[in-house]
Formats: sequence, structure tokens, C-alpha cells
Amino acid sequence: MLSIPALLSAQSTVALTLTVQDKSGAAIAGATVAESAGHELGRTDTNGRLTFECSPPCRLRVDAQGFTGKYVEISASTTITLEPAAKTEQVTVTAYRTPLGELQSPVTTRVLSEVALQGTAAVSLDGQLRQLPGVELFRRSSSLVANPSSQGISLRGLGSTSASRTLLTLDDVPLNDPVGGWVHWEEQPELAVRSIELVRGGASDLYGSSAIGGVVNMQLARPTLSELELQSSYGAEGTHDENLLGQTKLGAWGLMASSGVLGTDGYIQEAPWQRGPVDTASNVHAQNGLLLVEHDRGPLRLFARGSGFNEARANGTPIQTNGTRLWRYATGGDWQGSQGGTVGLRLYGSSEHFRQTFSSISNSPSSANPACTYRCGESPTRFTLVPDNELGAALHASQPLGAGLLVLGGADVHDTRVWDREQTFGATAALTNLAVHQRDSGAYAEVMWVRKAWTLTASVRMDWFQNYDGHQVKWNGTAWQPSSTQPLQLDQRVFDPRLGVSRKLWNHWALSASGFRAFRAPTPNELYRSTQVGNKLTKPNGSLESERATGWETGVASEGRWGTVRTSYFLTQVNRPITAVTVNPASSPILLLRENLGQIESRGVSFDFELAPRRWLAVDGGYQYAHATVTRGSQDLGNWIPAVARNMGTLNLRAYKPRIGTLSLQSRLSGRQYDDDANLFMLHGYFRLDAYGSHEIGRRIELFAAGENLFDRDIEVAKTPTTTLAMPRMARAGFLVKLGGPGR
Repeated sequence: MLSIPALLSAQSTVALTLTVQDKSGAAIAGATVAESAGHELGRTDTNGRLTFECSPPCRLRVDAQGFTGKYVEISASTTITLEPAAKTEQVTVTAYRTPLGELQSPVTTRVLSEVALQGTAAVSLDGQLRQLPGVELFRRSSSLVANPSSQGISLRGLGSTSASRTLLTLDDVPLNDPVGGWVHWEEQPELAVRSIELVRGGASDLYGSSAIGGVVNMQLARPTLSELELQSSYGAEGTHDENLLGQTKLGAWGLMASSGVLGTDGYIQEAPWQRGPVDTASNVHAQNGLLLVEHDRGPLRLFARGSGFNEARANGTPIQTNGTRLWRYATGGDWQGSQGGTVGLRLYGSSEHFRQTFSSISNSPSSANPACTYRCGESPTRFTLVPDNELGAALHASQPLGAGLLVLGGADVHDTRVWDREQTFGATAALTNLAVHQRDSGAYAEVMWVRKAWTLTASVRMDWFQNYDGHQVKWNGTAWQPSSTQPLQLDQRVFDPRLGVSRKLWNHWALSASGFRAFRAPTPNELYRSTQVGNKLTKPNGSLESERATGWETGVASEGRWGTVRTSYFLTQVNRPITAVTVNPASSPILLLRENLGQIESRGVSFDFELAPRRWLAVDGGYQYAHATVTRGSQDLGNWIPAVARNMGTLNLRAYKPRIGTLSLQSRLSGRQYDDDANLFMLHGYFRLDAYGSHEIGRRIELFAAGENLFDRDIEVAKTPTTTLAMPRMARAGFLVKLGGPGR
């Protein structure tokens, strides 16, 4: 992958000198030093030295003929030692995110660097991800105002419901909500996230459940120096964002702490011509924090990490609210052997409390609003409290064997316990408690072979998914008694293979192809909990089975000093897709039921590019066409997959001049799509333009301003069946201060 050149990719830089030597202390001349994303900074001279500019901490890849390549992260001039290469070529692979170059990878990958994340107008992580073509949530709205059940991420035109068909991870730890499969986009402190890697296409062969559309992996900052960062901004709709990060490095020990407060007063999502007295602003107020301790010496790194997250949301009416309190913890280590072998271990867990209230909307006048004719009032229908506990472990190892051959294997287990406590009101008033236990255990193996211009990868994984220990009781007024129907048990074994091949042509071109099988298990939310967005009520289905996907892609890639370009044709078929099927469109609320449909299919083309036509200018973006329809089943046959646009494109420009600062533009074009499975409610296409600008004052202070939806377009988010709109034009401004360290 091509990163933005050093003078462009940093808002300010420092000159560092890297000295490369062998075990005897002799200089290594001609060693290549490149940014971790692939941009070459230069080669060492006869004294083994290279001086370059970067913004610390600088993550680099150093390679020299006859020596094993090495990744390093530096914040000051330093000397590193390379080990002699073994008789076999060193090849390292971690899923699809590998030191393999763009021309060797059999699948489409994209990286959002720290510069791209910080230089984006959007304040939330989901908004920053939308820089990439084909990335969308279940609905078009920002996570700042979206109901959690609409925050599943969609890739490859596969759509989602409340649950994502794409897996989000942080250092091999899954972050999708264990109850609903959605994503808490405000969970991670903003300054702690250094980059995001996106892999399109099925990856269940290495990650297990949910990786049907792809994998999004977040990389955290690691402590490398003593420094304190403070960022603050304020803008329209009462939107505020404060972030703090502190880090220190003492010998082999490193400590990093980061926290953030993000909130907005929000806006009324209901279209102005359809609002009533019941409509209020949708908003979120969230707090997060993270603590990382690590010991890194020689070939072994050990770490412990803990984080906390709390948010409260208003979902558009006085009664419809929800809140989340989530604690996560993880520990483990990484070891790299002298012969190129690696071992990684992760132990993790979480504890969560999720609450939500639901209501019905009345169109009849009331004593308080006798003249009202539409959306006059509401009454509560249900309150839910959902505690859950999550435990997991993952172990993986790799070892080079023979010339250009690498083997990788691993095993993992993910265990979730959920308790759902619900109280319904009105004529069907009841009090119920449900408990259920889910576990996904898997083991996998991968082989990678590099021979001259060819790169071949093959992997297999076996999963054992269980849904068991389900028990539901009801309160009869005097005592708890078992419900007439109890949760079904599900015991399923799933086999997922993958095969990929890449053939390099000359020095700047390559052909690639890959095929895969993947799966996604139903979440407890889909099995047992009702969800409501607007006037649409979706009922659960305890008989749901896992989704099974088969897909492939083939593509052409080109890479040069000017940048990278990749185009692909893809096809993914999902059998037994879990879909919200409309049962009664005339009821109030509109009634939907989760069902396993026969089959959905998404096929199309994608085009991605990252270019640097000038040292001060970077351009990236792409286009996706996805023909996503229901191809088999007794209902909705031939219909579009809900919330998937057939045409989607992005174009981003970023310019940097030391005396002026940074200016970036992010534009997004999306075609029409349907909001429901029956294709009754169409959402029109839209164009959106955002802008971000910053200017440095000295070496430690930066001022910035950002504007979203600059043309103030009315972007349709949903029709439930009333029309809701995305965020109107919004501006904010703020500052970033760095204390300690080398300065900016």
C-alpha cells in the first residue's frame, strides 16, 4: 500500500537519522527504509546511515539483502541491528494484513493512516471510515444520532441488519457488541487510534464468525516517548469533543493512558414536513478511557490493557432512549524467534450493561394537543435491561519452512453469556427474564508460498458454534415460572477454506484471484430481542441458523512511485441470510420478523486508488458498483438488498505546506437504495462534501476547523415510514497541543 509521502503525511516533521548494522556492528549499506504502509524513504549510505523526515513516532520497515527484514518504531535517531537471513526467505503473514506488497496481496486492502484519520472533517470513527468507497452503516446517519441497532457496518454490498456482516477487531480482539453485533463507534479514545486497516471479502478462515464482508482492524498507539497530547473542539448542534493522551517510556516499560468526552445536542431527524409534537432531537453523550502497560525487550513483548465506555442516547422522542456501559480488558504477548517464527497470545473479556426503552406513537389529538393531527404523543411499550459477560482467548504461531514457505496456525474461543430482562406495558403487560450462553471455538491453519513472481496462499478453519443453556421465565404476579416456549439449542460445525493467488507482471503490475467460504452466527439480539427504529418493530426468531457465504474476486493492481491503483470484480452469495422481513406493512408499528431467506447475492466491481501527484498533494478514493439482490427464496425474490446502493464513490484530496498548513476535502457520492426488504420505500441518492483545515503555531500547537455537509443537502436516512434525514451542515473548530517529546 502507498502512504502519503513524508512531507505530506505529517502535519509537521523532524529529521531523524537511522543507522543500520549487522550483529558484529558493521554498517549495512543499501538497506531500504520504508514507512510501514510501503512508501520508501531511502537507502542507507556506505556508513549504514539514512537521514529522513517524519512525524514521531515513526513506524518503519527496514530490509537489506541477506538479512531478515525488521519493523521498528522510533522517535529519535537510533541504531538498529539486523539478523542474518535464514536459508529460507523470511515471509510473515497475519491474515490478509501482511508485509506482502500491494502487488502480492490476493485481496483488496486499504489503510487509513493517522494523518488521514486526524485530517478528516468527521468527528466519529464511522464518519472517518466512510472515506473508503463501499463502506456504509446499515443506515446513512452518523453514529452521533443513530440508534445502536442501525450501527452495523456493511462491506461488498452485503448490507446488514442490527448485526454487522463485517468484523471489527483491535489487536486480534473482536469489538462487535456481543449481544447485537453492532459497533460502538465512540468506544475508543480518538487520540489512541493510530491507523485502521480494511480487508474486503470473506475472512472467516482466520477470524471465524461475522467476517463475511471483510475485517476492519484498528491499531492503537504504543508508548515510545514521554509526551502529553490535548485536543478539544466545539461546533454546531452543541457538538463537543475533548481528548487527552499521555505516554511514557522507561527502558523496556511503556505506559499509555487516553480518554475522551464526546457529545452533541443533536437535531430532529424527522423531516420538517412530517414532524409532530412528539419529535425531539436525537443525540449522544459518551465518555471513554483506555490504559495500556507493556514490557518490550528483545524478542518478547508483554502487555495488559483495560478500557471503559459509557454513553447515553436519545433516539428522537422523549421516551425512546438507550444507554451502554462497557468494560473491556485484554492481556497477552508477542514473541519473535531468531529463525523468523512468531507466537502471539491474547486473553480478553468484557462486561456490559445495555438498556433501552421503546414506545408507540399516536396520531390522535390529546388534551395537551387538541389541534394535533400527526405524531401527537407517545406511550411506553417496553423497557429492556441486558447485562452480558464475554470471555475469549486466541493463540497463533507462524514459522518459515523451506524456500519462500510459511506456515501459520492458531486456535481461539469466544464465550458470551447474556441475560435479557424485559418489561412490557399496556394490554400485554408482562415481566420476563431470559438467559442464554453462546460459544464459538475454532482452529485454523494457513500455508503461504512465494516463488519468484508467484504468491500462493491456502487456509482452512473449523468452527464449532453452540447456542445453549437457554432459559426463560415469566412473572405471574406472585412468582417466576418457566415460559411456555424455551430457547432452542443450536450446535453447528462449520468448515471455511480460502485460496488465493497473485502473479506479478514486470515491476509494476500484478494479477490476483481468491475464493472463500465464510459464516456468521445469529446474535442473541436476533434470536431473542425485539428492536424498534421509528415506527418499524422487528421481532426476534429463536429458530435462526447461521449464514453461509461463498465468494471470490479477481483483480489487477498497479504500483509505482506515483501511487497504487487496484480494480477487482467480486461476487459473494450468502445462503440463509438473516433478514428483517416485512410481515404487516399496514400495522402500527410496521411489523417485521427476522428470517433466514433463501439466498442473497452481491456482485460488481470496485476501483481503489491512492496517488501522490505532487509532494504537497495526495489524492485517494474509489468507486464500487454492487448488484445486490435476493436471488433465491419464497419472498422478496429479485428485490434489492435493503440499505445497499448500487453506485458509490469517494474522492479525497489532502494538501500540506509547512508555512500554510493542511487542507483536505472529502467527497462522497451514493446512488439510490431501498430502506426495506419489500422495496416499498426508496431513498434517493446524494452527494456530500466535507472539508478540514489546520495551521500550526510553533512546534506544539495546532489550530483546526472542519465543516460537514457543506452544501447542506437533505440526505435521506430512512423511511420508517416517515422520512428521517442525515446531519445538516455543521462546522466545528478546535486545537491540539503537544507537550514533551520532540514537538510537532
